[in-house]
Amino acid sequence: SSLFGLNVKIFSRDTEYFPGGWQFHQRKDFMKRLIQGETDSYIFHMSWTENKDNKLLFLRQLGQWFVEERCVGKNADEILGGGEIQEGASLVEPCCATEALISCHYPDKPCVHSCQGKGENIDKHGRSFW
Repeated sequence: SSLFGLNVKIFSRDTEYFPGGWQFHQRKDFMKRLIQGETDSYIFHMSWTENKDNKLLFLRQLGQWFVEERCVGKNADEILGGGEIQEGASLVEPCCATEALISCHYPDKPCVHSCQGKGENIDKHGRSFW
């Protein structure tokens, strides 16, 4: 029991409903099915990944990145032009892409398009995902 009487439930890392970095890095078969739309996944969490820079690159390559570059690493004040932010001001229009922002970085990691010949393998003995 937790401090406030809440019960904590933990999903198995093997669940296809909430896949993450473990599947991305370890389960090539699952990732191919995910990319082809053959799983019942709800959301993808890029856990089990060394740093934020790689998380962003992996999500872009996977076709799961929708944040415009001009908004990455910036606060609302920087995005909306400084000064006092008006009530109701939205970050949706300047920051949210309507389609995934896809780019290739590592041919040995899961990708929605073949990244073969684009970039260097990130794993020591990595082979092309496709």
